[in-house]
Amino acid sequence: MRQQVVDLGRSLFTRRLTFGRTGNISVRDGDDILVTPTGASLGTLRPDALSTVDIEGRHVAGPAPSKEAFLHAAVYRARPSAAAVVHLHSTHAVAVSCLAGLDPADVLPPLTAYYVMRVGRLPLLPYHAPGDTTLGPAAEQFAAAHHALLLANHGPVVAGADLAAAADAIEELEETARLFLLLHGHRSRPLTLQQVTDLTERASR
Repeated sequence: MRQQVVDLGRSLFTRRLTFGRTGNISVRDGDDILVTPTGASLGTLRPDALSTVDIEGRHVAGPAPSKEAFLHAAVYRARPSAAAVVHLHSTHAVAVSCLAGLDPADVLPPLTAYYVMRVGRLPLLPYHAPGDTTLGPAAEQFAAAHHALLLANHGPVVAGADLAAAADAIEELEETARLFLLLHGHRSRPLTLQQVTDLTERASR
């Protein structure tokens, strides 16, 4: 499990889905949460240098956790079936989160089938400074109904049944954000409500 976190972090960093010492990854390990440490680059993680926090986000063992560990804990509390959470500062998703005039209930249109199946509706949460724990209650509330969230002027947070599912969803979100920006100002043709409904039903089987 620790090695999977390290491998995913390196992959995300290498492909510039995050950069510098931004972004964080966690996995649920029984009653505990393994989370990347504070001030760490996802490109240089080590299996023995992950932090452990409890479901309330309190530090249990290892180095100091990411200052956004409370956000991961909030998502796990809201989604008991989630086993992994990924938070990135991926360029296109962050760019979308900075736009004016977005629908805060659902930021991105259903441009592709895989976006509908892997992400679905994407609410926009109001801006909070990184590490501001007052974001926790809002994140927990929204995560109860949505496994993907977009933090205003910050970046996406996605939960999954396992690390691979969370990674697939956040990468699909980033790619759809890129498509959205490419199409901005052009006439586009999102999927219809019926197409979205059919895909949602198929994904839930």
